[in-house]
Amino acid sequence: MVEETKKSEEKISEDIKELVIARLDVLPADKKISIGSYGEFTKSELIEKVKKEDEVGREVIELELTFLRALKEGKLLEEVISAEEE
Repeated sequence: MVEETKKSEEKISEDIKELVIARLDVLPADKKISIGSYGEFTKSELIEKVKKEDEVGREVIELELTFLRALKEGKLLEEVISAEEE
């Protein structure tokens, strides 16, 4: 529990925020993105939330980092291959 509190209080590096914002920036402007129980957001709303590092912004950053780690580790490729074999 203490570790979670520390993690949520840590400042996210500007490089990571810029990376997430760049990835969000390629999304279509006219579409809304659903972020779990937080609701639906436009691309510009999500970018603003990432910049502010609010609760939704931190969730978006964590989702993007999880995706990028899975991509790097080859987990996504493994999932695609196993799905094709079924």
